[in-house]
Amino acid sequence: MMNLKRTGVLAAFFLAPVFLAVGQSSGTADTETSVEESYLQESVDVMIIREQSRSDSREMKLVALEYIGNAIEAGNAGEDIRGALEYMSMEGILNKTRENGRLTNNFPDIRTKAATYLGDLGTEEAKDILVKMVLVETEPMVLTEAIKSLGKIGLNENNETAGTIAWIITRFDVLNPDNLLALSALDTFEVIAEKNGGLRDASALRAIMRISNGPYIKVVQDRATQLLATLRKYSVQNQNR
Repeated sequence: MMNLKRTGVLAAFFLAPVFLAVGQSSGTADTETSVEESYLQESVDVMIIREQSRSDSREMKLVALEYIGNAIEAGNAGEDIRGALEYMSMEGILNKTRENGRLTNNFPDIRTKAATYLGDLGTEEAKDILVKMVLVETEPMVLTEAIKSLGKIGLNENNETAGTIAWIITRFDVLNPDNLLALSALDTFEVIAEKNGGLRDASALRAIMRISNGPYIKVVQDRATQLLATLRKYSVQNQNR
């Protein structure tokens, strides 16, 4: 009896590492499976986003935008996400679908939301899409959001962003002044100045002066006057360095 007990103890002693190794191997396999499943799920999500963003259905595009919002929040700012946003930012402007000669995919709300998420991406590529977007966009609502997103990103290499916004303001100032559009431009000019140590684009300064004296409500005019004073402070600070 003693020998049997001793044999059982010894067997358990020697077999324990084997069971432990099997358990560890199983855990590793489960982890690898989990990573693979996560990767596959992400790939499926990206495929859904890509296909829905190019759908003729406005509702499908809204679903794609919801997926994109979740993806960006989760840290996925990949090329496929950016590509889907670029496509929808031009929906009905450059990417046109017609039926019996009638434009059927002019969705300003889709372009507006795409502009918002491009700002959330915050990359240089997103900035380039937004600049392209505002140069061809005609809806003040969409332009206002795109300009806000440019401010959120804050990049202004070679004064490209500031100059583009100034061009938009001048274009609308002549034909159809818009208070919200002007206000978003002023806010973005201020952010660009904060992030770049001032605003040195002459066309942007002229646009701000036009707003301060132009056909806008007093609140917007006062905001432009205030911004001019702030920009002068940057100029003085730069001279004293």
